[in-house]
Amino acid sequence: MDIRKLQRVIVDGLEDVKAQNIVVFNTEHLSPLFERVIVASGTSNRQTKSLAASVRDAVKAAGDPPPRTEGEDNGEWIIVDCGAAVVHVMQPAIRDYYHLEELWGEKPVKMKIASAAPRLVKAAADQSPTRGDGEKAAARGTIRRVVPAERPAAAATPAKRAPAKRAPAKRATGTRAAPAKRVVIRTTGVKSTAAKSARTGPRPAAKKAAAKR
Repeated sequence: MDIRKLQRVIVDGLEDVKAQNIVVFNTEHLSPLFERVIVASGTSNRQTKSLAASVRDAVKAAGDPPPRTEGEDNGEWIIVDCGAAVVHVMQPAIRDYYHLEELWGEKPVKMKIASAAPRLVKAAADQSPTRGDGEKAAARGTIRRVVPAERPAAAATPAKRAPAKRAPAKRATGTRAAPAKRVVIRTTGVKSTAAKSARTGPRPAAKKAAAKR
């Protein structure tokens, strides 16, 4: 089988069982025994065994003889020898420890790998996320936007206070002073001579002599 077709068959077999962090390296210049090294991760012993079985079945279905496998008893690191390509199915801790990328990763091969594309969450334009949906998405690790938290009760606007009523001023209990009475003095009898003379003036001397007669 052509090496390009073989690496495509292997990657498709790994993606069928949800392999993680699939990488393909060109090793023609490093070893005459094989042309490709493919590394993938499985989260458990059960998944790594399923990944190795899926690759074996995919290569066999494509027309090549069934590949040999090593490490299926343990399940932490399984090697699938497909002739021109060698597949390493490893658990994350084992992969980080041995770090095969430093040994074989000088020339990575560019391929369309679905598991390598980041998954983004696109919110609908007519729907606003609720707090419950945000918590579920945050637990899955797929949320890309921050849902604002609810405002605390202490930040609520205080109610307006009613104006305090003023008590009416108490009236003085003392007695009220009686108004002064107007005193009218009426004069009776003959008016005073001074007042009369003031109005009429002094009489002439002729008139006094006539009066004596």
